[in-house]
Amino acid sequence: VHLVESGGRLVQAGDSLRLSCAASGDTGSSYGMGWFRQGPGKAREFVAAITWSEGDTHYADSVKGRFTISRDNAKNTVYLQMNNLKPEDTAAYYCASTMRLLRVSLMDDSVWYDDWGQGTQVTVSS
Repeated sequence: VHLVESGGRLVQAGDSLRLSCAASGDTGSSYGMGWFRQGPGKAREFVAAITWSEGDTHYADSVKGRFTISRDNAKNTVYLQMNNLKPEDTAAYYCASTMRLLRVSLMDDSVWYDDWGQGTQVTVSS
């Protein structure tokens, strides 16, 4: 599965932003999608995940209530709506696809993902 993220840019604290991840190729093999991020000098961390069929979702505690993951099956696209952005949300955001039939609550580990996008940069200024 080929993944392309878009939508990242420089915003102010408190602003909203929506990231997109367009999937192509063997999309029928993808069971679920995840968003991860890596800030400067930090390890990659889980943000949110969703299953294509049921739309079940799972979030990191740090973004719960502020971020919303959704999908458009017809467009093979996953979105990450980010509200009330904070400077600590500054990171490169990556989407990833997994073929494994996992409970969505287990989709917070990057080891389960098979394909990754190139990332899109989100910078939040204070």
